[in-house]
Amino acid sequence: QGQCCVCCTRRCEFPPPLYESMAEPSAKRARVAEEETATSFPKNKIKVLLLEGVSQRGIQMLKDDGFQVEALKTALTEDELVAKVKDLHILGIRSKTQVTKKVIEASNRLLAISCFCIGTDQVDLQAAQSKGIPVFNAPFANTRSVAELIIGNIVGLSRKIGDCTATMHRGGWFKQAVGCYEIRGKTLGLVGYGHIGSQLSVLAESMGMNVIYYDVVPKLPMGNASQIPTLPELLAQSDFVSLHVPKLASTKNMIGKAELDAMRPGSFFLNASRGNVVVIPALAEALKSGHLRGAYIDVFPVEPGKNGENLFESELRGCPNTLLTPHIGGSTEEAQAKIGEEVAAALLKCVNEGSTHGAVNFPEVDMAIDTQGNTHRVLIIHHNKPGVMSSVNKVFTEANANICQQFLNTKGDIGYVIVDTNVEASMEVKKQLASLDAVIKVRVLF
Repeated sequence: QGQCCVCCTRRCEFPPPLYESMAEPSAKRARVAEEETATSFPKNKIKVLLLEGVSQRGIQMLKDDGFQVEALKTALTEDELVAKVKDLHILGIRSKTQVTKKVIEASNRLLAISCFCIGTDQVDLQAAQSKGIPVFNAPFANTRSVAELIIGNIVGLSRKIGDCTATMHRGGWFKQAVGCYEIRGKTLGLVGYGHIGSQLSVLAESMGMNVIYYDVVPKLPMGNASQIPTLPELLAQSDFVSLHVPKLASTKNMIGKAELDAMRPGSFFLNASRGNVVVIPALAEALKSGHLRGAYIDVFPVEPGKNGENLFESELRGCPNTLLTPHIGGSTEEAQAKIGEEVAAALLKCVNEGSTHGAVNFPEVDMAIDTQGNTHRVLIIHHNKPGVMSSVNKVFTEANANICQQFLNTKGDIGYVIVDTNVEASMEVKKQLASLDAVIKVRVLF
């Protein structure tokens, strides 16, 4: 089997095998001697748990690299995760699983957490950072899927497709043009102009819509779109309002009764961003009163943790011309395959090279690795405070180590440095670095 890495820290030591107490003394001595001379950890011992039906493409990439991969179709509860995470090196989730501080503190081997989706608010990012665990996601892979879904529902709302479908399933037949409109020439107001909002802007404009957008920072418009200085101005000018904002303290309940009242009478509202950004009872009232002509909602403040009948409750059920979907914005075959590929690739670079490029909670460090086998790579995660690098460099100096290349970056309370050094010095360097109070975790790659 190929070799990749070992973690060495006083708080994150790989425990001995469970059978060690029954092993022959000679076997135990041989194992200890081997551990004292080896610096890499066999890939076939890297344990990976992937939850919530991660794409087969991502699963296969990790298996092909030699990792032990367990893939489940469902999410796990906090208690189930606490029991599972103890022996894991990589945990992969989607949007339902909650990786809490309790879960993270129960881990003693985790090298990385991967979110096979856009959002990472289901992970306690600060707790992960404090324990030296980078968190990865796929911020771009499903943007097209979400943008297309919004376009489809803009058309669906303007033609009352939801109500027509429900009526015909009940046996009704009511053909009419009253209250049905083309979307050409209508104004789409985007709240948030990031990856999804900007792509939606292009699609909408290609269908003849006028596009305006509001964002908290200046953004370069795509095509003929124009930025509006305030949210109230955008709401007052738009025939359709679509939200594309992250889950932040500043976005919680950002659309309530006052904002809905500020929208044009007879306009439409869409949200496929985060469930807690809209006050749902206020939206339901705006729909029932006729102030809004319709709404499409894909995300909700509280969502069932599993699939099944009679699980979904919301004030929006039964509201007129209201289209509801169960958080499927990025749920296409294409998006999930791309997400699986992107996140798996990031995990492989993290484990095999120490790269944290794209990590959302961690210093981003990415350095080309020596493929000639002339060096060992030392990965050092440490507290970001004065004097740490002086102590780290002192270790290399005292070990007579030759530093071939080095890359340091910091983020918040955490620092991360990659050092390529001569093979002969790596064992002593690892041992001494692990004894430093400021060092959280050390790995050596070869």
